[in-house]
Amino acid sequence: MGGPSRGGNAVLVAGTYLTVLAVLVLPVLLVMVEALRAGLGAAWRSLLDPDALSAIRLTLEVTLVAVIVNTFGGVMAAWLVTKYRFRGRATLVALIELPISVSPVIAGLVWLLLFGRQGWWGDWLDRHHIQIAFATPGILLATLFVTFPYVARTLMPLMEQQGREAEEAAFLLGAGFWRTLWRVTLPDARWALLSGILLTTARAIGEFGAVSVVSGHIPGLTETMPLHIETLYNGYQTVAAFAMAALLALIAMATVLLRSFLEHDFRKASS
Repeated sequence: MGGPSRGGNAVLVAGTYLTVLAVLVLPVLLVMVEALRAGLGAAWRSLLDPDALSAIRLTLEVTLVAVIVNTFGGVMAAWLVTKYRFRGRATLVALIELPISVSPVIAGLVWLLLFGRQGWWGDWLDRHHIQIAFATPGILLATLFVTFPYVARTLMPLMEQQGREAEEAAFLLGAGFWRTLWRVTLPDARWALLSGILLTTARAIGEFGAVSVVSGHIPGLTETMPLHIETLYNGYQTVAAFAMAALLALIAMATVLLRSFLEHDFRKASS
């Protein structure tokens, strides 16, 4: 069966470019234009506001911890489900993918049900003066939940393809688990690992739904960058809201560009 004609290819390419421009590029450009409507100085001053700086700092701190924890957890999960066959393996794979299909708002509600003042463990936490909901720990838990699958899911296909022969040979030669993982498994999977880490980073920085439910929206304390944008916009501070949105978009684009650069570098090295 023949492929599409030259005219059909041109229409397909043009349609794809128009869709990408309308859906992806144009909104980002509009955000940048609105952020600079009152000038670069006004946008910069809005980012230096104490509440804005607090939101940026909290976002970066939570993202850093979430990336570290989920990188370790994702590597372990991918190793387990690809290198071993055991009862319940399919169920474990489904649970790893659960945060992708479950609404983040539901995740936030679950943490409130567990750790909120009226939640299952609320009384015990209150008696011991431990606050999880409406505080940084709750934001971190929500972020960990929604970002967990990315490292595991990017590693699993490649680790499945690797098989177990190289690891078994390393074990027979006396290498321990961690040495085998670091020296044998991960070098071949480094691009997938880096890709998963960058996806986790982008998802953590931009998370809104779960964090919005569990954070309490307290300016200067529990507002991340996406939540602070909503607060500013609802308060008719449009320049400040779009300035923060522009910063968030720039971080996201930098993450995507870094991922593309690393992918190109990896493919060049592999060819």
